[in-house]
This record gives sequence, C-alpha cells and structure tokens, in this order.
Amino acid sequence: MPGFLSNLVQYQGLFQMITVLGIGGTFQIGFQISTITYMSQHVKAFINETWLERYGYPIQQDNLLLLWSFTVSIFGIGGLLGSSGSRYLTVKFGKKKCLLCNNVLMIVAASIMGCSKISQSFEMILIGRFMCGVSAGLCVPLHHQYVGEISPRKLRGFANSTSSFFWSFGKAIGQISGQRELLGSQSLWPVLMASCGLPALVQLVTLPFFPESPPYLLMQKGDQEGCKKAIRQLWGEGQHQAEIDDIMKEKATMKNTKILSVLELVKEPAFRWQLYMIVTLTATIQLCGINAIYFYTFEVLQAAGFDEKMVSYMTLSIGLSELVAAVVCSSIIERLGRKVLLRGGYWIMGSLLAAITVTLSLQDWYFWMPYCSLALIILFTVVFAVGPSGAAVSTRVEIFKLSCRPPAFVISAVLTWLGVFVIGTTFPFIVERLKHFCFLIFMVVLFASGMIIHLFLPETKGKSIMEITEEFNKLNFKNKHIPATPKHVTEDYTFCTRL
Repeated sequence: MPGFLSNLVQYQGLFQMITVLGIGGTFQIGFQISTITYMSQHVKAFINETWLERYGYPIQQDNLLLLWSFTVSIFGIGGLLGSSGSRYLTVKFGKKKCLLCNNVLMIVAASIMGCSKISQSFEMILIGRFMCGVSAGLCVPLHHQYVGEISPRKLRGFANSTSSFFWSFGKAIGQISGQRELLGSQSLWPVLMASCGLPALVQLVTLPFFPESPPYLLMQKGDQEGCKKAIRQLWGEGQHQAEIDDIMKEKATMKNTKILSVLELVKEPAFRWQLYMIVTLTATIQLCGINAIYFYTFEVLQAAGFDEKMVSYMTLSIGLSELVAAVVCSSIIERLGRKVLLRGGYWIMGSLLAAITVTLSLQDWYFWMPYCSLALIILFTVVFAVGPSGAAVSTRVEIFKLSCRPPAFVISAVLTWLGVFVIGTTFPFIVERLKHFCFLIFMVVLFASGMIIHLFLPETKGKSIMEITEEFNKLNFKNKHIPATPKHVTEDYTFCTRL
C-alpha cells in the first residue's frame, strides 16, 4: 500500500490522464453495450407507434424484429468502419487530435438519438447508433495504444489493465442507469440513449490539458523538448533514465523505418508470431462466451428459471462483480504476469462453461440448480475480468513496436468488431439448435487458446519492447539468421540526461 501511494503521488499526472482516457474510451463503450439491453422493449414500442402513426397500421412482427436486430448490429458495422481507419488517422494526426475529434462525433450521435422520440423518427436511432459505432471503433484502439505509450515500464501492466476496469465500470453504470426506477422507464429512455455523450464531453474538455505520448513526440515528430515536457508532466521529476533508454533504443531501430501499413505488417516475417498471438488473443475474447453472456444475459437467466422481474437486478449483480474483479486484475497483473493470467484464466473459464452446461441440463431436476447457474455465470465473468480481460489488452500493446502498433491494432479491432457482429447475429440461432450445449463450443476454444498461450507466448512482465522482440525472434526466425539490432543509439542519449 505505501508503494502504491508513493506511485500515486509521483505519477499523479499519469493517473489523471489514464482516468481521462478511460472515461472517454472503454467506459463509454461498456456503458452503451449495457444500456441497449434495457431499452429493448421501449425502442420496439417506439418503432411500432411511429409506424402506426405514419402508415395507419402496426408493423409486422418480423419487420419489427428485423429493425431491432439492425439497430443492435449497426453499432458493430460502424465499429468495423471506424477501426479500419484508425491506423491512417493515428499516423496522420496523432492520437490526441483523433480522440478530440472523435468526441465531437460521439456527442453529435448522442444528440441525434436523444431527439429521436421528439422527432418521431426511429431512423435517427439507426443513424446515431451507426455514428456511435464509428466513434467506438476509432477510440478503442487509440485508448489502448495511448495508455500503453504514456506509462513507464513498472506501471505498464497496471495502466493497460485499467481499460478493462473502465469497460466494467461503464457497464455497471449503464446497468444501474437502465433500471426502471432511474432512466430505464418509458418516458426517460431517450435520455438514457443520449447520455453516452456525457463521457465524450468530459474527455473533450479535459484532454487538451494533457500531452501526446512521449514515444510519439520523439520518434514520429522528432520533438525532443516536447518529449521531455511530456515525461515531466506525466511521470514527475524523478529518475526515468531506464524508460528513456528504451525509447531511444526503439528510436534507433526505427531509423529509416516508417509506420507499416496493414499489408506490410502481414507480409513482414519479423512480426509473424506477434500477429499469431494478437489474432489468438482477439479471437479468443470473441469466442470465449463472454459476449454471449453480455448480450444475452436476460435469455440465459430466464433459461436458468428466474422470474423476469428479477433478471434485471441479477444482471446488475453480474456487472458489479465484474467491476470488483477488474480492480483485482489491476492490482495483481504486475505480480503474476500476463501469461499466467491468460493461460489460467482461459482454462478456468473453460471448466466453468462445462459446469454451466451441466447445471442448465439439471435445472428441472432440483429447485436449487438455477441458483448454481447464476453463481457460475457470476464466477465466469469474475475470472474473465481478473485474468484475460486486462492481461490480453496489456499483451497486445507490449508485443509490438511503435512502427507496427497502429496496423496491428487495426487488425485486432477489425477482428473484434467482426466478432461482435457475427456472435450477436448467430448466437440466437445457435441457442435454438443446441440449447445449453452451445457453451461447449466456447469451452473448446478456451482450452485450445490456453494451450497456445502456454506454448508460444513469452512473458512480457518487466521487459522492454526490445527484449520482448528478441523473445519473438526465436520463434520468427528459429534457426535462421536474426537481423542485428542497430547499435547507433548513443548520439540520441544526450538530451535525456538533463531531465
């Protein structure tokens, strides 16, 4: 505890910026994902009322379900588009400018959705949801990269894991706000839909007071004075020579090297296993069953035998449990390391899905079995938040150099949004065919991914990007000649000693 307090005092600028990035980043995404569930009945009723007023007859049930499905899934389509352009915008304008402009887009989208009921136009909800998706697709990779680049080595894992904390925090706030007693009522649901603009407004007002990341300023802009000023603002006046040396070594390897495109990264053999790992981590997050539980918690709990009136409060308990677990992840990630949390988390989650399948199969046999299902669902989300959620984000940031990070995060984000769309549209049909045995598919994915992580992912805890790259070179080149790391770094060291 004293160590944490001393870090809090010394790195107060860093913690403040992490908070600002989190509120405008994964917090608002988690908020939107959780609140849409509570607006389902209200939005459907609004679509039906609008249709009746326009055409004089109620909308057909199939068309209503189609419009609602499109309202949910268009968020993922927008996310896919936004993430695809994140590499180009990041390289051209920098992360800070991109986030500020992105906040304006989110505020406009929230305003459009909030005015949909007054304007009697459900099309405004579709437009707003699409714009929110574009904004989310852009801000998530920017958030992850920004946090990773502004953090010193000893706090890198903690800082990266905060994205999962803000994700869980946003979900919990969304679940609380979506209760009928607050904003989840028939009259206030437009306010709930528009409230996603508040986090963007907070970041828009506060982010201009913080700098661009030190590595970006030095390696992309060549701004040594700006880099020194950013380090002092974020890390205080202490000794940071080790971290500065890491930046300089990476800068030396990047001489005559530009930011790679997605195609160039895919073709580059020196980053092949890093790509394998980021694809594995991203695909596993989508196929581990957590998104199915996020989007269909109501259906899962109803299948477990709970009364519909109790489901919303039980969903809230799941969100709060995940939030507490995310806090635990931030506190232990630097002690246990990323590989242990990923491997152990995947295998425990796979075992829990097998247990959930058993309890759902036996829920008609014993009156207490539905409570076991609820306990296992809560435990599943807790294990996910403690282990893979934060550790996967940290690992994805740490295994790539700055020249490869933007295209790598484009690949990761595109896979993420494709997964959100595909799982969101196919899971109801999978449930209809396989019933509770559908979770066995995710179980197989988890055990397979855990084995891949165990065999091939090097531990990144406490290592510089150059040390991590050397570990991956053993896999990328094996018995082949490994390209030598440039040694001409001393000429750039002199400015650092005056910090």
